Amino acid sequence: MNVSEPQAANVRALAAQALARIVRGESLRAVFAAAAPRLADARDRALLSSLLHEGARWWLRYDAALDRLLQRPLREREADVHALALLGLVQLDVLRQPEYAAVAATVEAVRALRKPKFAGLINALLRRWLRERAGLLAELDADPVARSAHPRWLLDALARDWPDEAAAIIAADNAQAPLWLRVNRRRARREELLARFAEAGVEAQAVADHDQAIVLAQSVDVTRLPGYAEGAFSVQDGAAQFAAPLLDLAAGQRVLDACAAPGGKSAHILESADVRLLALDGDARRLPRIAENLARLGLAADIRAGDAAAPASWWDGKPFDRILIDAPCSATGIVRRQPDIKLHRRAADIARLVDEQSRILDALWPLLAPRGRLVYATCSVLADENTQQLARLLARHADARPVDAVPPGWHRPSEGGAQNLPGEHGMDGFYYAALEKVN
Repeated sequence: MNVSEPQAANVRALAAQALARIVRGESLRAVFAAAAPRLADARDRALLSSLLHEGARWWLRYDAALDRLLQRPLREREADVHALALLGLVQLDVLRQPEYAAVAATVEAVRALRKPKFAGLINALLRRWLRERAGLLAELDADPVARSAHPRWLLDALARDWPDEAAAIIAADNAQAPLWLRVNRRRARREELLARFAEAGVEAQAVADHDQAIVLAQSVDVTRLPGYAEGAFSVQDGAAQFAAPLLDLAAGQRVLDACAAPGGKSAHILESADVRLLALDGDARRLPRIAENLARLGLAADIRAGDAAAPASWWDGKPFDRILIDAPCSATGIVRRQPDIKLHRRAADIARLVDEQSRILDALWPLLAPRGRLVYATCSVLADENTQQLARLLARHADARPVDAVPPGWHRPSEGGAQNLPGEHGMDGFYYAALEKVN
């Protein structure tokens, strides 16, 4: 075993190393995907996932707590020990593990990291937290960033764009997201799939206003569910399941999914109608994932690498009847599902993303056929990426007309646009704008 690796059996040590990498800027999804295969037991993998998600979700709160508990900060000189100490607090306060077990397991994890000299420090730190928790929590709650576990820039943006809903958005961000599935209508019926889940002891239910959606009562390894191997379903949040219906698809149409990876919306398009689909993505490394997802579902598309903002390099000159732009965005609507967004996103990123969205919209609008429909989508809750982006597009293109196509119960911040906020209707934060070309 490499001396830098924790003992394989110690999930908490592995989680501490992984969380330190996430805080340094690596994706939670990528880090978990790399670490999970080292754990043979599904329960250990579930614990690793829980520790990483809750550690990232609450980092800004308990990192501030460690500043109050430690005379000499560890975050720079011993990043993995610092992350382990934070996970100790998360186990006690968020996961509500038994106090003795959480403290003992965290101290043991220090030894698994082969840094036994910190065992006494971690033990003392966690026991001090238990003794002084009420006062320390009051101090944390006096600071909006530590109280909410959200960066200051995002708190300011939510207060500006959603003053009446900001508190609810923050609360939803700090809760676990449910697991949604979309039934592949070409290979399964929802009622039959629900019956198969019930036989396997998996609690699930159908969802109104979603003719192919299923929500699971608990998160599970979907690859072990009945029907997965034969392509009976995909994982897709309920908000994202509105993209294909908003396109108003019909057989024979020529359709572009402009930012297609990992392929969930491309698959939904192909499941919905017999169309000719070009699945485009700017990162060639992500194309195999699209192909794999479509192949499992029994679907096929023209999959290409290409910059959506520079169609001259990939477009054949034939207009599209439908265009979906699931645009690069701040992802502020899916923080509850990807809590590392709170650690990685910066206020300065928004202007760059808005500019990229505008370039893609302006580049693809001329590719839309007369009377064709374009659907612009983001998983953002920020007005600059959503309602203001739509307003700027309409000002630049006189032949664009908003379509009144709003999912049931969603906010209507502007004509042609619809916004779901995180947690509403059990779904992620998502924005859609549907536009038709008038000539």
